Amino acid sequence: MGNPHYDKLIGCVSQLRERIGDFRPHIALTLGSGLGPVAESMDVTVSVPYGEIEGMPVSTVPGHKGRFLFGHIAGVPVVCMQGRLHYYEGLDVQDVVMPARIMGLLGAKTLFLTNAAGGLDPKMETPSLMVISDHIMLSFPNPLVGPNLDELGVRFPDMSAVYDPEIRAILRKKGAEMGLPMSEGIYCQLTGPSFETPAEVRLLGMLGGGAVGMSTACEAVAARHMGMKVCGISCITNKGAGLSAHALTHKEVMEAGELIGPRFSALVTAVLPEIDAL
Repeated sequence: MGNPHYDKLIGCVSQLRERIGDFRPHIALTLGSGLGPVAESMDVTVSVPYGEIEGMPVSTVPGHKGRFLFGHIAGVPVVCMQGRLHYYEGLDVQDVVMPARIMGLLGAKTLFLTNAAGGLDPKMETPSLMVISDHIMLSFPNPLVGPNLDELGVRFPDMSAVYDPEIRAILRKKGAEMGLPMSEGIYCQLTGPSFETPAEVRLLGMLGGGAVGMSTACEAVAARHMGMKVCGISCITNKGAGLSAHALTHKEVMEAGELIGPRFSALVTAVLPEIDAL
């Protein structure tokens, strides 16, 4: 008897194959809140809304368009997830990581994750960019719980270097060349949808965290399970609760993402050919 999660994955992949033909993406991009405009630099060949794929959950978060884009950025074949899925939308964690797995099954060898996140360091500028070096996902359900999808990877995958060191070096180098300073740090994933409390922000900071958000780490785990290379950048859109004088809002997150969007888009365009060459 087959695994229902794997069967659903293959069904979605088959439907997308009918739409994109023999197109094979090299890199998969997942765009976080406010960072959707990165897709504007893309030469789009095919656009497929999630709602047109039977078995695929639909994104419900404002600012997330909810579609796959297939095409090229700087000549690199790319599949772009414009709007991700979140656990707090009431989805099973297996559904949350489904798009990452689908993009890997379509041929992408590298998953480039982006997100909007809160800064855990009071000295962090906002908005700014942080290259993800590692993650903490202690309070979030691991997407590999349950029967192992043997078709995708081993039961106990190593997570010693989730975020590829070579790609991180490329991101730092290219950022410096472009005059776009970036910090590097640990990303912490909580469930949301409420923003973190000041006590949680303090605790995560004590654990060594640099940024906190409601996505990304579970997708990185699923991708590494499949053997994909992973890299990630957090857009620090706000200071964590207790580090700022005002209450946090999703509107602030979106506005900060849009403010840094053009510079972030330029960085992505610049680094993709080098990442593709690895």
